[in-house]
Amino acid sequence: MKLLKIEENVGLYLDVHNDYVEVNRITKEDLLRLVDLTLRDDVEFDEYSDGAIKNQAHQIVYRNIYEKLRDLKGRKEEFIDQSERLYLEEYEKYRDQPSQQADPPEAENGVG
Repeated sequence: MKLLKIEENVGLYLDVHNDYVEVNRITKEDLLRLVDLTLRDDVEFDEYSDGAIKNQAHQIVYRNIYEKLRDLKGRKEEFIDQSERLYLEEYEKYRDQPSQQADPPEAENGVG
């Protein structure tokens, strides 16, 4: 799945509706979605190159998003392993803590 592409000298990203939208219109939610897709799926991007995008604002936005997603894709396994280790450490801390529940009340008058 191609998340970023350059078409007719314009930088585009794949939105939630699977439409390509100009990168200057990207939102925080769109960025988080692209990060999530990069971590979960096999994705690709059109490589950034100077001159491929005419609008200077588009160049800056596309280049920054491209570089971050490319780096994340390259470090995907490391990132996933690190996240799983962190989760496991927290789980083990929780698991090893003494129970917070009180002992069941003893039956009164020896009736039980």
